[in-house]
Amino acid sequence: MQTNITEFFLMGFSDLSPPLQGTIFTFFLCAYIFTLVSNGLIILTISLESILQKPMYFFLRNLSVHELCFTTVTVPKLLQAFISKDLSAGRTISLIGCATQFFFFILAAACECIILTVMAFDRYMAICHPLRYMSVMTVSLCYQVTFGLSVFAVGNAIIECFLIFSLPYCGSHLVAHFFCDVPPMMSLACFETFFVKVCQLIVSVTATVIPTILIICSYIKILTSIFFLHSAESRYKAFSTCGSHLVSVVIFYGTAMFVHLRLDNPFSSYNDRMLALSYCVIIPTINPMIYSLKNKEMKTAIRKLSHKIIY
Repeated sequence: MQTNITEFFLMGFSDLSPPLQGTIFTFFLCAYIFTLVSNGLIILTISLESILQKPMYFFLRNLSVHELCFTTVTVPKLLQAFISKDLSAGRTISLIGCATQFFFFILAAACECIILTVMAFDRYMAICHPLRYMSVMTVSLCYQVTFGLSVFAVGNAIIECFLIFSLPYCGSHLVAHFFCDVPPMMSLACFETFFVKVCQLIVSVTATVIPTILIICSYIKILTSIFFLHSAESRYKAFSTCGSHLVSVVIFYGTAMFVHLRLDNPFSSYNDRMLALSYCVIIPTINPMIYSLKNKEMKTAIRKLSHKIIY
């Protein structure tokens, strides 16, 4: 790492008025607690209840793990900045700490892209090829796919981390964000970063655009199959099965691609921070509700587990 800077200062939301900062702190704290509890409950329930030992819930458990990573990598540092009496100490992060935060954030993002893609394929098999579903979506295949794609996600995170933190940071150490993300870190580099932006764009396209294309292809097949279903009840059931997944895909991919798939657009501190809230805080908070807590099998399993724990 060729840099003269050994630490950075995360500005977070320090430029906002104190009352608004207090509102944001309360929102972050409540969202983080809810994310920990709800996603932790989902992971525990799916791991312990036999009725949930299905491919769909296997991937849902992995999704919950990555949601926890998203918030745990970013939110606690921001909360520390809000409550720290020494604001400078609360917002300071070392170069190594910044790179570590960046690595695990990109890793969680890449894993979530992959899991959402695999979940689309899972829904495709369940709706378009129901008779072959159990023979194709075996437990061993789920583990093999998860392991192979996790290796890809780690490689993607290593490459992006190297691209960003091999830049020389010799000017300002003020990061106009609440965590070490690609646009604010690149804006602090001392020289023209077009080549690095192109390389980073290629890596991001591999991790986001290609999965998006695969998801779109899966849903074209799914919608075609649903169209030919004769029963209105069957069509409704199929749509309800896919609806929650589509909502998460649109929110997550829409904001992530808008922020990261840019070459010439200048970094906008306020806009990017607001967009980052969606995939760092809002999505991990609402996913348990739209995926699991409205699912009949999931609610039944949670009640059974709660009964076992209480009695």
